[in-house]
Amino acid sequence: MEPSRVVFVDDEPKVCSTVSKTLERVDTSVRCFPCAKDCLAYLAVHRCDLLVTDVMMPEMDGMELLQEVRRQMPWLPVLVVTGRGDVPMAVRAMKAGAADFIEKPLDRDGFLRAVQFLLDRNGGHGALEQCALTRAEMKVLYLILDGKNSREIATTLHRSPRTIEVHRRHLMQKMGATSVIELPRRAVDMGLALSEPLQEEESTAL
Repeated sequence: MEPSRVVFVDDEPKVCSTVSKTLERVDTSVRCFPCAKDCLAYLAVHRCDLLVTDVMMPEMDGMELLQEVRRQMPWLPVLVVTGRGDVPMAVRAMKAGAADFIEKPLDRDGFLRAVQFLLDRNGGHGALEQCALTRAEMKVLYLILDGKNSREIATTLHRSPRTIEVHRRHLMQKMGATSVIELPRRAVDMGLALSEPLQEEESTAL
């Protein structure tokens, strides 16, 4: 089986090295980047199963990266980590679409559990890729699952409503749905149902 692909963004080389070695021990392919700009350039052309990003970074910080990824790739789960976490920041991250939020120093076992949980929850992404959805169709699908209508999706993606309707028809054909209403059920069948939040546990620090 092909290993899961994780992208980690942090401007501290030692943290990148430690996280990379930790994840590679559990059969995970890891790419590390020191800045959000390099990360976005990579994600534009490569598949990723999970993005993990620090918050405090120069130029574009982790929260801005999260918002950009949610706009461009709404199906990609983002795990936010920070050494200066507080309740308001955690709430802000979750409202912005973060899949989880954890503090540094990273607890090795807790971090691995969080990563594995999100990779397992995102298993449906691979199923969707196997039915040959384009990047644009993936964006439309997730916005449909978010409850948006064609006009709202068109506004969000800066496309015409007619273009969105074409994507809807293609989605239905590729996913074997007889109506737009059936798309959520087909997505759940492919593994996109949300699971319960990860419960935090204590263990050894990285």
